[in-house]
Amino acid sequence: MREYKSKTDVQQKAYYNDRFFVTPLIPRLEVSTDEVFANDVEVLSSTIKLLDKYLEKEHLVIYINPKDNLKTLELLKTKLEYEMLMELSAIDYIASKGGFEIFYEMLSLTKRKRLRVKCFIEEKQPIESVYSLFKMANWAEREMYDMYGVKILNHPNMKRILMPNDWHDHPLRKTYPLHGDEAASWYEVDKIFGKEARQIIGPEIRDAAAIDRYDTTRFARLGHEVPYGVDISNGKEPEHTPLAYQEEQGVKLIKKFKEEDSVTLKERR
Repeated sequence: MREYKSKTDVQQKAYYNDRFFVTPLIPRLEVSTDEVFANDVEVLSSTIKLLDKYLEKEHLVIYINPKDNLKTLELLKTKLEYEMLMELSAIDYIASKGGFEIFYEMLSLTKRKRLRVKCFIEEKQPIESVYSLFKMANWAEREMYDMYGVKILNHPNMKRILMPNDWHDHPLRKTYPLHGDEAASWYEVDKIFGKEARQIIGPEIRDAAAIDRYDTTRFARLGHEVPYGVDISNGKEPEHTPLAYQEEQGVKLIKKFKEEDSVTLKERR
C-alpha cells in the first residue's frame, strides 16, 4: 500500500517554491470619495445589511450576508442601473476560513461604473441561484459547482459543465493536486479501453511540460527530426540526424553547447 500523503496544501508543493509571490494589498478608499458610489451605498443600506464597503481600483466593493445575494442583485439591477452581471465565481478559503468567498462583478453602462458584491459561505453551505435575474449565471454557476463544489439552489440545470459527471472531487480546490490524483491519471484509459489495458497503455502524462526526447511518435526531437516511430531510446540515433542545440551557424557570441558536457541535476540548486 502506498504511503498516505496529506492533501491539505498540495498546491503549495510545486517543483519550485520560489515561484510564489504574495501580492501586496491594493489601497482601499472611503466610499464618500466617489459621489455616485456613495449614493449607491445609501440606497443599498436602506434595504440590505452591508457588512463592509470600500473603493478599490475604482470599484465599489460591498460585503453582504449570503442569504441576501439575490435580493442585492435585484436591487442593483432594477433601481441602481447595474444592468450587466459580468462574472461570478468562488475563491477557496477552506484551509484558512473553512469556506468560500463568492463574488459577483456588476457593470453599469449608464453610469460607467463597476461594483463587486462579495459574501462568504461555509464549505457545504448552498447559495441561491441568480439565474432568474441574469441568464449568464446559468453556465457560470454550473462552472462554480463543477470546479469548487459550491451547491446552487433553484438552478434550472445543476450539473457539471466541464468535467465528466462521475469525476471525483473539484479541480480548482486548493486541496486538489495540480496534476490530478491517481484516479485522474487512469480515467480515460479505464473509460475507453477498460482497466485491463492499464499495463499496456500506461497512465496519462498529466505534466504539460513533460517532453521525452526519445518519444518519436508524439514529440519532435530536439535538434532535427527523426523518422516517425523510430526507436532511439538506446542512444543510437540515425547518422543523418545529429543532435544540435543551436541553429546552423549558431550565434557568434554564444558558445556552442555540447551534450557530453552537460550535467543533469537531481535537485534544484
